[in-house]
Amino acid sequence: MDSLLSWLFSSEKEELYVLDCMAYLMFLMAACTCVTLLFENVPYGRYATSRYGFPVNVRFAWFVQELPAFMVPLCLVFWTSSAKTSLLPNQLLIVMYFCHYVHRSLIYPFLIRGGKPTPFASFILAIVFCLYNGYMQIRYLSHYAEYPAYWVTHPCFVAGSVLWLVGWLVNMHSDHILRNLRKPGETGYKIPTGGMFEYVSGANFLGEITEWAGFALAGHSVHSSAFAIFTTVVLASRAVAHHKWYLAKFEDYPKSRKALIPFVF
Repeated sequence: MDSLLSWLFSSEKEELYVLDCMAYLMFLMAACTCVTLLFENVPYGRYATSRYGFPVNVRFAWFVQELPAFMVPLCLVFWTSSAKTSLLPNQLLIVMYFCHYVHRSLIYPFLIRGGKPTPFASFILAIVFCLYNGYMQIRYLSHYAEYPAYWVTHPCFVAGSVLWLVGWLVNMHSDHILRNLRKPGETGYKIPTGGMFEYVSGANFLGEITEWAGFALAGHSVHSSAFAIFTTVVLASRAVAHHKWYLAKFEDYPKSRKALIPFVF
């Protein structure tokens, strides 16, 4: 894979410049997405529509679209000259990333029960994003990111790591609750209860937003910050849409429950 990178970039300085540009472009993508989502829900799941192409089986879609976020970083870590992977801060941040995407790409798709097909356009966009972000995050962490020796004890790294862990656990637990809402043979939607769902409609989204916010704080880079902000834009919009949908569909939906932030919003 080193030969491919050498063909793409004339020097490490050029590749780092491209990585930085990719991060700033992701900030722009987040801003554009934020405006778009004021008028349109992200078209998958309960908001899927034929306007965005033919339907793709939901398990197949999740597996294939998330796989690049695992495979590209795996190749970058093990089949390139990764100059920084021997350093503890870099190792821990890379482990955080892989903890999420090993589950999301290799386990989560096969735990899905039912689920609506994913429109083809959403499927393709997800593949592109996972390729783009997987390369940007892990190439930077494995080859360019430099942290002082004391970074793992720095308040930013400690607080970020704790946030990441809390978010990861909330995300995993919330997904488990959603998977087990229906008994075998049951169809239709139900009100999720338990865990952070007692406080917000988008508990799974809150978990993932918290997870990547912690990753960004611990990573302290424009690359991880861009990912965290893009994730927040997309998932916050989805949490608000879910909250409105639940309120409209269920007369007995808990009125004290917020969309995304407990007791606030």
